[in-house]
Amino acid sequence: MSPPSAEILSREPLSTEEAAWTKLVKITYKDPNGKLRAWESAERQTRPANSLVDGVGIIAILEKPTGPELLLQKQFRPPTEKVCIEVPAGLIDAGESPEQCAVRELKEETGYVGRVAGDGSGVSPLMFNDPGFCNTNLNFVHVTIDMSMKENQNPKPELEENEFIEVFSVPLRSFYSEMRKLEKEGFAIDARVGTLAEGFEIAKKWML
Repeated sequence: MSPPSAEILSREPLSTEEAAWTKLVKITYKDPNGKLRAWESAERQTRPANSLVDGVGIIAILEKPTGPELLLQKQFRPPTEKVCIEVPAGLIDAGESPEQCAVRELKEETGYVGRVAGDGSGVSPLMFNDPGFCNTNLNFVHVTIDMSMKENQNPKPELEENEFIEVFSVPLRSFYSEMRKLEKEGFAIDARVGTLAEGFEIAKKWML
């Protein structure tokens, strides 16, 4: 099963006046040799004032009797023209901490009620998504989902009108092979998901 199909109808330049979410900027800087250089970059226009972070990616683990599973999503992304495999994620609201944002977005996008890890590993270092292209960044937030809780027995997402998301999970032990399988089926793998899967595979290969 996949989200309802979507169709790209056109592509055209976007004027600055029309852009609501992103903007292009020209950065002038001095390189290590003292030479002036220019760099083209994209920036989000949604980062709250006085915030250092744009949003969060949520590493949500379902605690099941058969073993831990990672919560994932299928969502059509127009730039890729494909349905993408992603972790739950979202932009931070003004005054929110990454932990608060993660719990809120998890509930809204998946219906699950989660608990942020409290052992000091709950929030990752600040990470930049594509630093050669843009300044967009995020924190990963590690969340566990207790499947014995009543709230998690029949979770119901609270999606916005323009969101079409299918929620599913994969066993951590077969995470990497599942991503390979999904790519062969025509899905696009979000870099955050792919990197996470590669990390699991490296850890297994080197017995870390």
